[in-house]
Amino acid sequence: MGEVPDPFGARGLRERVLRAWAESPARFREDANTEEDHALGGYRDRVVVELAQNAADAAARASVPGRLRLTLRGGVLEAANAGAPLDAAGVEALSTLRASAKRGEAGAVGRFGVGFAAVVAVTDNPLITSAGGGVEWSAERARELVAGVPSLAAELGRRSGHVPLLRLPFALTGSPQIPEGFDTVVRLLLRAEAVDGVRRQLEQVGPALMLALPALERVEVDADGDVRTVTAEHGPRGTVTIDGAVWHTAEAHGAVPPELLADRPTEERARGVWQVRWALPEGGLPQGTPAVVHAPTPSDERLDLPALLIASFPLAPDRRHVAPGGLTDFLVERAAETYERLMEGRAATPRLLELVPTPIGAGELDGRIRRAVLGRLPDAPLLPHRARGRDMVAVDAPSPFVELLSEDGVLAGLLPPEWPARSPALAALGVRRVELADVVDELAAVEREPAWWRRVYEALAGAATDALGALPVPLATAKGDAAAARTVRGPRGLLIADGVDPAGLGALGLRFVHPEAVHPLLPRLGAVEAGPRAVLADPAVRAAVEDSLDAEDPDAVAEAVLGLVGAARLDPGEEPWLSALALPAEDGEHDPAGELLLPESPLRALMAGDAPFGVVDGATLERWGAETLVAVGVLDGFALAREEDVNLPGLADEAETLHLDDEDRWAEDVLARIGPQDLPPVVPEFQAVRDLELVEDWPAALRLLARPPWRAAIVEPAHAMSYDGRRVSVPSYTAWWLSRHPVLGGRRPGRYRLPGDDDALAGLYDAAPEGLDERLLLALGVRTSLLDLLDEPGGAQELLDRLSDPERHVGRAQLGGLWTALADAPEVTVEPPGRVRAVVGDEVVVADALDTFVLDRPDVLPLLTGSPLVIAAHGRDARLADLLDLPPASAEVAGDVGSAGEERDVPPEVLAVLPDAPPVYVAHERLVVDGVDVPWWTADGGVHASGLSGLARALAWTSGAWEDRLLAEAVLRDPAALPVLLAESELEP
Repeated sequence: MGEVPDPFGARGLRERVLRAWAESPARFREDANTEEDHALGGYRDRVVVELAQNAADAAARASVPGRLRLTLRGGVLEAANAGAPLDAAGVEALSTLRASAKRGEAGAVGRFGVGFAAVVAVTDNPLITSAGGGVEWSAERARELVAGVPSLAAELGRRSGHVPLLRLPFALTGSPQIPEGFDTVVRLLLRAEAVDGVRRQLEQVGPALMLALPALERVEVDADGDVRTVTAEHGPRGTVTIDGAVWHTAEAHGAVPPELLADRPTEERARGVWQVRWALPEGGLPQGTPAVVHAPTPSDERLDLPALLIASFPLAPDRRHVAPGGLTDFLVERAAETYERLMEGRAATPRLLELVPTPIGAGELDGRIRRAVLGRLPDAPLLPHRARGRDMVAVDAPSPFVELLSEDGVLAGLLPPEWPARSPALAALGVRRVELADVVDELAAVEREPAWWRRVYEALAGAATDALGALPVPLATAKGDAAAARTVRGPRGLLIADGVDPAGLGALGLRFVHPEAVHPLLPRLGAVEAGPRAVLADPAVRAAVEDSLDAEDPDAVAEAVLGLVGAARLDPGEEPWLSALALPAEDGEHDPAGELLLPESPLRALMAGDAPFGVVDGATLERWGAETLVAVGVLDGFALAREEDVNLPGLADEAETLHLDDEDRWAEDVLARIGPQDLPPVVPEFQAVRDLELVEDWPAALRLLARPPWRAAIVEPAHAMSYDGRRVSVPSYTAWWLSRHPVLGGRRPGRYRLPGDDDALAGLYDAAPEGLDERLLLALGVRTSLLDLLDEPGGAQELLDRLSDPERHVGRAQLGGLWTALADAPEVTVEPPGRVRAVVGDEVVVADALDTFVLDRPDVLPLLTGSPLVIAAHGRDARLADLLDLPPASAEVAGDVGSAGEERDVPPEVLAVLPDAPPVYVAHERLVVDGVDVPWWTADGGVHASGLSGLARALAWTSGAWEDRLLAEAVLRDPAALPVLLAESELEP
């Protein structure tokens, strides 16, 4: 077999290496360890990238478009590239660690001659072939050669047969075929466990690889028949189109300052240039793009920015991370400058904000680059019209509002509305964010026509109202005022005219929104859509009314207020404060409306001559009409006071006032009726007739008060509300006042009773005069019944007072009912009377209380002949004696029995009628007690009787059946009639 051609001097390289190893086994060990470190460390999982890098360098050396075809079939990876073919220098570089043949080549990517070591991680038999020949490396053949060197045998054994594969090249026999259009083929017979990893690397071939290796224009990938092609077309202004997607790039390069290379390896110092390239895709980084720094091939330095960075950062020995030092610091700044240029090349639209980095990076290097970029952005001309961020303002407000401010130049340096004011990226650009509330504050200094302000409100219609409280609003001008509209801060409390003419209301001090500025936003911010009623409710109107007597032009105030009242159609008394409105009187002076009468008012005839009322001016009456004047308080009849939540304790203590006569006494009376409360009770709805104390003609006044609207203030009770929500009906103030004054026939109404209503009160009270209906009389306090009288506070005392009046007539039967009712009334307290209406014999008299007794036992009556007695139904004597402070009748007699009698049995017929009667009694021929003949006596505990009538009464009283005394007497007189008498008694109700 002939000698294999060796165009690249592979044999000589092997021999020199073997000789060196033989002479220094440590060198063998060093080379083996170094190759293993590269293959399993810095260049693991990089075989595809390194093959692409060599292809890019070959194309650059030959100045041809870079093409690479990567084919994976049957566990074999082939990489075919166009460009400079393999030569002896290249083979030597591949076979000697860190001795690159590309030293001094401009634009070469490979820099250190170790990248090819990545093949060792996937194959034991790599080979390369070009037009001039080929070379291969074989782990098996290398082991054989090393095993033949005695001095290496021991080390080879310790390494389990592992040898530095790439240090021993072999000339290739039977070169593989080179595809048409390509100049070099690398063929790797993959170890079985490496196939999947290589396939994954092929799947990652994409834009990042093309951008990192710009010499490559086309890469074809065929992974077991799955074929795809990645192309890169370099266009103008740094654009690169990769598979139809446009990437924008920004590049910078230059010489490295020598002092920054002092700590770098010799091979690296010889290159002396730096390069930075950013690549930004339209639409964002494609999925699967490695988010790492490319230096220029992928490192393990995370970079979480929306663009790829390819830069000549110095790498640490592991070939995975950027080495720290001055050169890295220098390139960080250059990368930041270039990123700024990349952003400047983009359109000044809000999408630019996607390129603004956040301050937190994915790693140390990422963070440093971000900080360097952020430090430059405020001074970069990135915003519309190439403005710098630090010179711009963003308003967080609705877009139409921002557009309006921009059009009118109200705010300098204003960003267009499509830029998001709250974006942190915008803040990173140095843009000052202005809150809507701050802009609204600044608008206070802006002078514009009212119509312009309406445009502002329309633009702010969708904004949150909490920022608009100080929004300027132009005010309507007074009638005849040619001055420009005055602007005030804040819509709250302003009026929006609705059916009223603000120009005619200047005398009231009202603040109306200018008609040309009115917009629905203003009511949302507190402005009031004001018709006549709403305008009247404005505090300024009330203040103008209260001050109208002292106003410079009270007629102007009256004109404005009366116009509003007429339009609002107020009811009389609906707004009591209007009664303070100064109106012209017929005497030429101005008086409050509440002190003026209509010329035809009935009050003119029934009020006292010194009543403080004037008469309204006739011209004013003709101008406005009686209805409007009465609505503001001019009196056609009595004035009505209406209030809400009247504080009863405050009224009683005179801490509050309704300006009503004796209002404090009314409140005290109401509080007494309600009883003690933990919290002050109130009257939620209060109404009363005013000026009752000024009336002189009460018959005419009552006829007027009996008509609406005053009648309701009398007949409808007030309702007091306690703290726990309980409602208590109490007399209205008007009814209370009338009941305590001589308004009915010259007397207090309580001196009368309803005609024919209750016979118990006949003679004590006169019937009420005719002319008033029953309901009104009841409200005035006219008496209705004995029970109602006793139920009223002070009613029992009034009854005693009337009973002691000798001018009053009371029948005997009527008197007994009155005393019985008084005794039965619960919780009644009275002052003991000095004179008492009592019974003497068969007459009713008014006697001195010192001579009067309360009858407590009927058997004492014969002993008290001529003594005044208070007699009530049985069982009331003790109660009456206590109320009236009178002694019982039995206490005034000794009760000595002065006659002898005979004890006898009570007839059984009587016991049938009185089962509780004692079985025996003492019969007297003549019964004498205290020297007086009496029919019966029981005071000593026994039953004494003289005659059948006395016996029947004694037994009935003793057995507690006084009502059956006559039945018992009838049985005693005719015992045989017992069945009939019992039957008759059973018929009684």
